[in-house]
Amino acid sequence: MSRRLTVSLAAVASILALTLSGCTAAADDAADPAAGAAASGSFPVTIEHAFGETTIDKQPTRVVTWGWGSADDAIALGVIPVAMPFQSYAGDENGVLPWINEALENTEMPLVLPDTQEPPYEDIAAAAPDVILAAYSGITEPEYELLSQIAPVVAYPGDAWATPWRDLIEITGTALGKTDEASALLASIDTEIAEQAAAHPEFAGKTIALTSAGAATFYVYKKEDPRVDFTLDLGFVSAPAVDELATDEASFYYTLSFEQLDQLDSDLLVNFGTTQEESDAFLNASYAQAMPQVQSGAVASPVGAAFISAVSPPTGLSLSWGLDDYVSLLAAAVK
Repeated sequence: MSRRLTVSLAAVASILALTLSGCTAAADDAADPAAGAAASGSFPVTIEHAFGETTIDKQPTRVVTWGWGSADDAIALGVIPVAMPFQSYAGDENGVLPWINEALENTEMPLVLPDTQEPPYEDIAAAAPDVILAAYSGITEPEYELLSQIAPVVAYPGDAWATPWRDLIEITGTALGKTDEASALLASIDTEIAEQAAAHPEFAGKTIALTSAGAATFYVYKKEDPRVDFTLDLGFVSAPAVDELATDEASFYYTLSFEQLDQLDSDLLVNFGTTQEESDAFLNASYAQAMPQVQSGAVASPVGAAFISAVSPPTGLSLSWGLDDYVSLLAAAVK
């Protein structure tokens, strides 16, 4: 075991001893974050993941989330975490995402953990969780082992940062004893998507490519990417060129040289841009002007960190939050 891991374990153990000695009684008296929502699952439950399996003995009441989406999905299922990660890309000055702010408008906000790349172990331990949800995250096995000294950890089932958004809702529901609620949430979201598809028959069968362009790099998202997955549910089909040009550099995207952009043929191009200036710079560049979609005006340009994050990947809260605006952009571009 590395010295850093040993020191961290010692620090966590100290905090746990201090925190739990004074927290157990207080937690019994305090408002239960999961109170009032009937459990639909039975315990114990065992969840398999990339680092083995985790058993949760009883329904969690103090939930800490790490990574992306788990806080959203827990809240959508009626469980407010005691602590959740700081989201720097699309969050406000406090690191809180807009759809979480809206969902918890009249509720006390959970503790927002420090903005760190690796889990802030001491802060997580101080929150005295009885489960840590990190099923869409990048935690490593040593980090998983360290977090497991604090509470049972639900890690991702396959690759880091690659859990399908529907699977994440199901995993969260299982961990929280909310399997029926998770099924109902997924059914509700699928109904929303189906209604949008029915309202836009012009989407049916149209080929589509989803991309983002930086100053020096152009990304094309594969069908495995969550934003592509649910966009295809609206009636579109993935453009053959997306597969024909694909490389194996990553599971859900690949990069394309600017000289090859005219080969990425599709009925509709969706290009995500963090700012309007970034989006305009791409569309006005000579390499973009060579693309058939740009020439015909068949380009949808979702702009803004929150807008992009709402669908990249979507969550149990964010998909509904951004769906109408996203579909409106697609409809305008198809026309």
